[in-house]
Amino acid sequence: MDFAFTVTLAFAALIIERALGYSQILYRLIGHPVTWMGSLIALLDRFLNHGSEDDDKRRVAGIAALAMTLAVTVLACALITWLLPEGLVGTVLIAILASTLMAQKSLDEHVRGVAEALDTAGKEAAREVVTKLVGRDVGSLDEAAVARAAIESLAENFSDAVVAPAFWTALFGLAGGAAYKALNTADSMIGHRTPRYAVFGWAAARCDDLANLPASRLSALWLVLAAFTLSDTTPYDAARAVFRDAAGHRSPNAGWPEAAMAGALGLKLGGPRTYQGVAVDDAFMGDGRDEATSADIRRAVTLYRRACSIHIGIYALLAFLLIAQG
Repeated sequence: MDFAFTVTLAFAALIIERALGYSQILYRLIGHPVTWMGSLIALLDRFLNHGSEDDDKRRVAGIAALAMTLAVTVLACALITWLLPEGLVGTVLIAILASTLMAQKSLDEHVRGVAEALDTAGKEAAREVVTKLVGRDVGSLDEAAVARAAIESLAENFSDAVVAPAFWTALFGLAGGAAYKALNTADSMIGHRTPRYAVFGWAAARCDDLANLPASRLSALWLVLAAFTLSDTTPYDAARAVFRDAAGHRSPNAGWPEAAMAGALGLKLGGPRTYQGVAVDDAFMGDGRDEATSADIRRAVTLYRRACSIHIGIYALLAFLLIAQG
């Protein structure tokens, strides 16, 4: 595969998605690639995940479910690429398809929605909005906790929904980006430490951790660099928080962008939270204020936008250098 082409594809997809996002009309008509992947994973979960079997068999079944999900995704991408016309038209269509794997615009809109709800409708409305972003229990969150949850989700999803799909698209083209997205979707659906999924979702959770290693580090770097471009963020505190706190997060990846975001904004993120009634005593990222506000959400969104611009700029430079060299 031509590396200059795949890097340029990732760059074009990022530009398209940031400008246009994914049409809500299209979503209502045909869904989204992630919903299609989710339907396949749910089907495999229903047919292969049997609680009556022993752990070894369930683990193998989970590996099989993940392998089938990835195989269907890659084969579908190969078929689509083969069916598309060669030349500029086909390349543009592939870039449009690749753009659906990223979520710069929708992430921006959802997180800003939490700030707007806090300002205009209060805590209860903000809790409803933030449930679209986080998996934790939100019923007992006060306004500061809602704001922190939105900022934490913005940081983590910058890695998972923006940097990672672009990274794997740049390496392996449309199939690489789609395979990552299928893996990430599988982790979000079956990669939980619950009785039903602790064994069946083991492969999805472990593979997702590995796939996100490079993107989580890159996303932290982009956030630290972005902090240099704003007057109300502190890049040195962002870098210090990453080196001090990131490894303490229960996830091998989420702590990196969360720590960078916390340090840059002068906030304390992470810490204890509850998922489906189960308390999780996670480490804190950053050592600043824990009384986050809607203004802090907006600061986080501004920092995120700058980080996205740096991310796109790096791909533009790489694409230019590779094309010029070839």
